[in-house]
Amino acid sequence: QLLESGGGSVQAGESLRLACGGSGFTGFSFGNYVIGWFRQAPGKEREWISCMSNRDGDNDLADAVKGRFTAMDTVYLQMNNLRPEDTAIYYCAWGSGFGCSTRAQRYDYWGQGTQVTVSS
Repeated sequence: QLLESGGGSVQAGESLRLACGGSGFTGFSFGNYVIGWFRQAPGKEREWISCMSNRDGDNDLADAVKGRFTAMDTVYLQMNNLRPEDTAIYYCAWGSGFGCSTRAQRYDYWGQGTQVTVSS
């Protein structure tokens, strides 16, 4: 089972680092995989944020977070200069193979989500 960690409540301008892991989850142990990060704010649809491939480090970020968020070491999402509009539940997702994708269907396993709250 995938599990996100690192969420919390911060002030605008502060940073958080989210991690995607999982006790007993073997998907990180071998082969090629992609980790995607999505978020969902109250009353809004789920939004793709980033993805990263473990094979070659290929990664991509949504325009809304470029320059502030960074996908790192495949399983981490470094979030700097957080804004109130970043408040959401953040989900990591695992997909086999290689090749980043913004599409939720690309991913086979999902975490339960971690809350990120940014106050002004």
